[in-house]
Amino acid sequence: MCYMIEFVLGESDLVDVRFAVSPLNELTLSLRVLKDPAKYPLHLPFARRVRDVDTEVLLALSNDRGWTPDFLSPRPLTPFTKIEDEFAALRGVSTRTMRRDLRAVLGEVPAVLRDRNRVLDALETYWEVVFSGHWDRMRTVLEADIAHRGREMAQHGLAAMLSGISDRITFVSPVVRVHIAGVEPRRVEAGGQGLTLVPSVFARRTAVPVDPAAPPLLIYAARGLGTVWETGRAHGPAALAGVLGQVRADLLAGLGEPRSSTDIARRTGVTTSAVNQHLRALRDAGLVASQRHGRSVVYARTELGEALVSHSVGRGSKTAHPPLPPT
Repeated sequence: MCYMIEFVLGESDLVDVRFAVSPLNELTLSLRVLKDPAKYPLHLPFARRVRDVDTEVLLALSNDRGWTPDFLSPRPLTPFTKIEDEFAALRGVSTRTMRRDLRAVLGEVPAVLRDRNRVLDALETYWEVVFSGHWDRMRTVLEADIAHRGREMAQHGLAAMLSGISDRITFVSPVVRVHIAGVEPRRVEAGGQGLTLVPSVFARRTAVPVDPAAPPLLIYAARGLGTVWETGRAHGPAALAGVLGQVRADLLAGLGEPRSSTDIARRTGVTTSAVNQHLRALRDAGLVASQRHGRSVVYARTELGEALVSHSVGRGSKTAHPPLPPT
């Protein structure tokens, strides 16, 4: 059964709806994949790479529903937090708080989780051995999602942006309502704390803190999360390639979701410098737009670029392939 979570936003909160990327939140949410890989088929390539970590501790940190204790999902204080800073803050969490949060999710503190240093060491090792090598591609997807949501909010308003995140979210000023299964209904007054929105590669739907007194935080499934583990390139329609050349047609066709040049290079096997050169030409022609987020520059098709690809595909070329679909 779904219950209603309500975040009541005051005047200052309405102008303090912010997005953030949190590596620790992603690390924590990925524990669900380890717990029950069958529920996350898109992430099976990730699950197969997990080895040489303390799985006894990691599996014990979530319950059968995939819930994890709040101390592992802190509200990010900056838009692009660093894992080193989040681990440092995690080391500062008291044992009392950790055990309280564990009981709230698990009903008790399992014996394997009573040694706080073992828990923290297990998480840091998991990051270094498994997660860190994939973080750049995850961050690219998350930053692209934020770029998209920012445009949606600027063009269509807060309500449209929030409803676009999930059909479980509605906003009728000043209340954001979220339907979440199995969570007791609550009404949280933001009280000047704003609302933090955190996209996730590993979230299936939406999530909020377990603690009803926690500041307003909403974790949601990012656009394009299904592309994180993909390789290979989209092929531009022959009609489009005849005008732009095959490489640039392929690049334009592959921007069905916003991507960074590094991500495009990884997928296509073209060097990053060459990709950047082609993207600049497409941007100068008004076919793509770029936006900086954190350390990445994310590219997306403009309306002109969308129209050109759609028209070329619609010409019925036998070699045409549509761009990657949104997930």
